[in-house]
Amino acid sequence: MSNKAKPSITLSRQLGLLGLTATGICSMLGASIYVVPVMIQRNVIGIGTWVLPAFIFAAIPALLAAFAYASLSATMPVPGGGYIFASRGLSPYLGFIASFSQWFGLSIVIGVICYLIIPFFRDIAYVLGWQELASYLEIGWLRVGLALGILWFFIWINRKGLRFYERTVIPLMMLMFGLGAIVIVVGFNFNHNDFAHILSTKQEKNLINPTNPVFSLGIFFSASAVLFASFIGFDSIAQAGGEAQNPEKLLPRAIILAFLVVSSFYFVFTAAVYHAIPWQFIAQEAADKDISVAGLFSLLLSPTWGAVILVGATVALLNDLPAMLLAVSRLLFAWAEDGIFPKKLAYINPHTHIPDNSLFVSGLVATAGVLGSHWAGDFFLGVDIMVTSMLVNFLLMCFTWYILPKRNLAIAEKMNRLIPKVWRNMLSVTGIVFLSIFLIIHVWKDTSATVSHWYFHSTYAWLIVMSIASCIYFWRKIYVKTNE
Repeated sequence: MSNKAKPSITLSRQLGLLGLTATGICSMLGASIYVVPVMIQRNVIGIGTWVLPAFIFAAIPALLAAFAYASLSATMPVPGGGYIFASRGLSPYLGFIASFSQWFGLSIVIGVICYLIIPFFRDIAYVLGWQELASYLEIGWLRVGLALGILWFFIWINRKGLRFYERTVIPLMMLMFGLGAIVIVVGFNFNHNDFAHILSTKQEKNLINPTNPVFSLGIFFSASAVLFASFIGFDSIAQAGGEAQNPEKLLPRAIILAFLVVSSFYFVFTAAVYHAIPWQFIAQEAADKDISVAGLFSLLLSPTWGAVILVGATVALLNDLPAMLLAVSRLLFAWAEDGIFPKKLAYINPHTHIPDNSLFVSGLVATAGVLGSHWAGDFFLGVDIMVTSMLVNFLLMCFTWYILPKRNLAIAEKMNRLIPKVWRNMLSVTGIVFLSIFLIIHVWKDTSATVSHWYFHSTYAWLIVMSIASCIYFWRKIYVKTNE
């Protein structure tokens, strides 16, 4: 098998509207919907009853960024997404370092998700009474081995081609919605009084004093910045720009549709959780241990239904993987095509039309995420790095959306057909302002937090990654110039 990219072999435009939309939805929902709405009580202490308003506020800059991505992807429907947009609209250097932190963060998060899935299997075994199996799943080396097995299984699925990919990701998405709907129905059929009665009966515990926290604008903004992570997935749709059918029409439709579906489902799902379980109990549990919606709802239900919800949470985690692997591999492929990375990474399998080498390297970085999760043991560190990366990337997209038409008349005409110039300028500037505020607040929250070691500050970890990206960029630039 030759490792040289052949001009006659290209990515294949096979993804339709449903496949593209599923790619975005599966990247957004998943780990976040069963974990972040409850663990935010520990990550942002004092948010209390304000989780839903904070989520709505987080949706505003996300929607503005979605408009930017939709407009830019329609005019430049090629693999690479945000990297291509920023490198052509602002500068190749800014496009690369911002997208590198995004690629690195997403690749690490893929590993984190694989590592988190195993405790869900363990909890399912506990609920079903399979105590011996559950105890085996707590063994460290076995957990790591199973996580790596899941990771490389989904890499194999992605390598099989886009048709096989769609046949995997669409059913997973449908199953996730179906099982997630059980949480919504259960949540709205129980209230806080029901929960207090069940808690006192099953665990002989009483709820703590139900006092509401004093509203703090700083805490509210901090929570919104974390909840913003729920909207990272529509960038995955842009990354598939080189494989979309009729991309000028389908890419923007898929981005906006994915945003609307995810924001609606996420809001109703979280509302159901807090309708059934008081935030005080959630905050108390989150302060002591890692919790999930599935674990909390097991208190309300029979073992069988508790296991069903745990299966739903597991499926939600699993459906993150194929879509995110597609995104990170296409980003690496775009860099290789631009000469920033070795051309071997731009190799396309002539049979499946998949960038095999880029997918393999992204899998290696995700493997590091599995191992890092095992050693560090901090889920939210990975989330915070990802939030920083995406805030910077979305900010650059809004800048690009504003500036690019002024530099290219042909692109300006295309964009004006999508969104009139006056509206585009207003939305892009508003997005820049909102995202800048979110980024400042997120960095302030992180750098002012008390942690055991300096490298547990996600901002510092992100800056290290950006420095590595800068070194790679300038080294490759010198290398290419000297070998021309």
